[in-house]
Amino acid sequence: MILGVPSEQATDEARVALVPSVAEDLIEAGHEVLVASGAGTPADFADAAYEEAGCTVLEERGAVFERAEIILQVRGLGASDAEIDPYADGQVAVGLYGPYETSEETLETLADRQVSAFALELIPRIGRAQSMDALSSMASLGGYKATLLAAAELPKMFPLEMTAAGTIQPADVFVIGAGVAGLKAIATAERLGASVKGYDIRLEVKEEVESLGADFVELDLETEGAGDEEGYAREMDEEFYREQSKALTRVVAESDVVITTAAIPGKSAPELVTEEMISSMDDGSVIVDLSAESGGNCEPTVAGETVEYEGVTIMGPTDLPSRISHTASNQFSNNVRNFLENILDDGDLAIDLEDEIVDSTLLTYEGTVRNPHLDDGADAATEDETETGDAEEGSP
Repeated sequence: MILGVPSEQATDEARVALVPSVAEDLIEAGHEVLVASGAGTPADFADAAYEEAGCTVLEERGAVFERAEIILQVRGLGASDAEIDPYADGQVAVGLYGPYETSEETLETLADRQVSAFALELIPRIGRAQSMDALSSMASLGGYKATLLAAAELPKMFPLEMTAAGTIQPADVFVIGAGVAGLKAIATAERLGASVKGYDIRLEVKEEVESLGADFVELDLETEGAGDEEGYAREMDEEFYREQSKALTRVVAESDVVITTAAIPGKSAPELVTEEMISSMDDGSVIVDLSAESGGNCEPTVAGETVEYEGVTIMGPTDLPSRISHTASNQFSNNVRNFLENILDDGDLAIDLEDEIVDSTLLTYEGTVRNPHLDDGADAATEDETETGDAEEGSP
């Protein structure tokens, strides 16, 4: 197959869908790889590295779409669904599509062009799909980076220090959500020496939180049915969230840093941290809201911005994996390669609709909008994770 890697168009996107080392493996397997000039530059992969790997570097981005049979992107559709990339008739496209923000009209346009569009954020949570799970890969990086942002912003050290000038007490870090992003945030804060607490409505993750050295916060709330069969959290009713908010107030007030990661698939993120709760925190405290892009878990959160409320800094980043673009590109590229292996048979395209991975991720096929998740988005997975809980991704 002829694989194409166009440059990413979103202003805050520094990742590339295929790195030279993985491209070389695909070329050795018999594929041809076309790369738009400069596509890997933001992630520190030069055109020369792609050429050395055996790729053909094209000066014009549009030429990739004209010649490739399979388009590999981090953000499918380009910068947004308002201006769709020039996919050719019959092309296959693989990337992150933000399916819950992708309009029916956009999908109809792809279908009209006979494009087979695969959304990697819809990879099912099954054993053989783990190596393709871009959502989890990016969520893990997001949780790591969120903790570093908080540590850099907090006017305190994270670790306990015994010095001649006195004892420095560790920072208190509270992570809401124990999915992939939340667990990585907990692990990173622990490594930095903070005193860490974690919370999730799914009591079954308590052991995972404690295995990382953190304390698990148990609230006196009924959580029966909080998780689904894939391990994601379900949406709870308004009364539950009101009681949850009251119960969380004490822990938030005691924290120097709060990292929130809760999201509901296809819906606005649940508001878990109110202005009243933030007012109880010490001046100089920091909140990093990983669900900012879907509305935020904190009342004052502004997506893509850092704001201050009552002396507390609230960060709403939407591009954390992109800020670690080199590592993120390597991870994403491996996910893409593993996904390609599942839809190729002896080097040829083989789309098997009976395959659970194909069925879950295929948005459009043979002129039809077929993504079942558009109708029942509340039961599907998001870009990070879906817990009250963890928004994997938060930002994919």
